[in-house]
Amino acid sequence: MKVIVNLVLFQTLWLCTVAGAGRGYWWAGLPVLAIFAAYQLKVSAWPRADATLMLVCAIVGLIADTLLIQMGLIRFAQPFPSPALAPVWIIVLWVGFSLTLNHSLAFLKDKAGLAIVFGLLGGPLAYAIAGKVWGAAFFQAPDVYVYGALAVIWGAMTPLLLSLASRLVGRPALPAVS
Repeated sequence: MKVIVNLVLFQTLWLCTVAGAGRGYWWAGLPVLAIFAAYQLKVSAWPRADATLMLVCAIVGLIADTLLIQMGLIRFAQPFPSPALAPVWIIVLWVGFSLTLNHSLAFLKDKAGLAIVFGLLGGPLAYAIAGKVWGAAFFQAPDVYVYGALAVIWGAMTPLLLSLASRLVGRPALPAVS
C-alpha cells in the first residue's frame, strides 16, 4: 500500500507543479512536495537514505536542467529565480522523483536495462507533456535535439540514481510490501 501511496503522491506533485508553472505559479508544487516529503520520510524504512537522495537529486536537477537552458535547448515557464538557471519548480520535481527511488521505482533497482529504457522514454515524455499540454517548458531547438538530450540525461541518471539508492539502503530492493 505504501508503494501505491508513493506513486499517487508523486503523480499529484508532478501535476500540481507542472500545471502551476504553466499557469504562472512557480511555487505551486512546494506545498505538495512538503506533504509528500513529510509523509515519505515518516513511513520510510530508510529516511536518511531518502533525505540524502533528495539533496543529490536537487543538485543533479539543477545541473542537468541548467545545462539544457545554457545549451539553448529548452526554456521553462516561470523561471524563478533566474532564466539562466533551472527554475525552482523543476527542482521540486527532481526532489519528488528522488522520493520514488526506494519506493514506487524500487522494482527497477536490479533491472539496469529496464531502468535505462524507463529513463530514455519517461524523461522526454514528461518534458513533452509538461510543454505541450501544460505550457511549462518550451523547446528552443529542433525536437530531435531536445529529445535526444533529455533521453541521454534521463537514460543515464535513472539507473545511476537507482544504484545510489540501493547503496544508501544497503540492499537492492524493497522488503515485502505492507
